[in-house]
Amino acid sequence: MDSHASDDAAPVAIDPEAMRAAADEASEFLKSLGNRHRLLILCQLVQGEKSVGQLAEFLQVRDSTVSQHLSLLRRERIVAGRRDGQTIWYRIESDAARQMMDVLYGNFCAAG
Repeated sequence: MDSHASDDAAPVAIDPEAMRAAADEASEFLKSLGNRHRLLILCQLVQGEKSVGQLAEFLQVRDSTVSQHLSLLRRERIVAGRRDGQTIWYRIESDAARQMMDVLYGNFCAAG
């Protein structure tokens, strides 16, 4: 049995035609999340707003690297920012991204 599967999860009925219609959008969404730094950025943003500097410190990378990842996440409407003086505070804007982070955390990070 898959170690990440839940024993009590109800099977999900999947409509192949609905998936065909949404496959491109879903694929682009997953590509946006498919990077270690972007996943860790979202992991931090689940906890609340963060600045580029805070994210860079956590990731131990340059601010410019974080900014490039945030730019892609903004383009895909996964995160949004608000300006407060010289600082832009980022947050998760996408409900799908927030839900995906919950699923990823539950399957890969939670003790069990």
